[in-house]
Amino acid sequence: MLSELNLTWTDLISLAFFGAGWIGYVYFAQWQGARMPSLHTSMDRHRREWMVQMIGRDNRMVDINVMRSVARSSQFFASTSMLILGALVASMGYVQQAQDLVQGLPFTVKASARLLEIKMLLLVLIFVIAFFKFSWAIRQLNFCAILVAAAPKQPKPPNDDPEQHAAHINRIARITSYAGSNFNHGLRSYYFSVAALGWFLHPWLMMVATVWVVCVLHHREFRSKTLHAMVDDDRSPTLKP
Repeated sequence: MLSELNLTWTDLISLAFFGAGWIGYVYFAQWQGARMPSLHTSMDRHRREWMVQMIGRDNRMVDINVMRSVARSSQFFASTSMLILGALVASMGYVQQAQDLVQGLPFTVKASARLLEIKMLLLVLIFVIAFFKFSWAIRQLNFCAILVAAAPKQPKPPNDDPEQHAAHINRIARITSYAGSNFNHGLRSYYFSVAALGWFLHPWLMMVATVWVVCVLHHREFRSKTLHAMVDDDRSPTLKP
């Protein structure tokens, strides 16, 4: 079977390394995010503060417009994922031409047409995952918009404590957090698709690209200047404009 596909042990190791890097980082990010500030956990605090302010507003068109703006990002990536999937499926009918193109590049490993199809199927799987994550985030944000419209109204004069509606506030904040988490998972799929492209050239390049993607994601989620700005850490270095 492996000889028919021209699949070497290096290909299998790189594919296993890619999967372990992706799945391992997802669990590592959840574990480390519970122990130190991250972009997602920091945004959770701001999401709840947003809902506290929303309860105190009589006109909530601002909140609905913010949710629409956030949903547009997921809609853009969901539609882009479908376009990429269509292009990948169409390109599988031109495997021989793609094989000639790839093998003409320097430092590439010769691969059979069947192996090239497997590499394309890997990209298809990645963008299918991305589409499902982004589309689920869109639905969750739609649910949040309905919950915002159903939120209790402050009396006039506003002598009511917003924290008396903590159950409603926490419910909306939790669902917006779920939507943000699904958006993050979808966006990570795009990052790891770049690593998967390395497999078309060389299995070792795929492993190197996987490590690079993990390092980039970790830096942006746990050590970026954006995170320091959100948590207002006075110990962080002075940010350049």
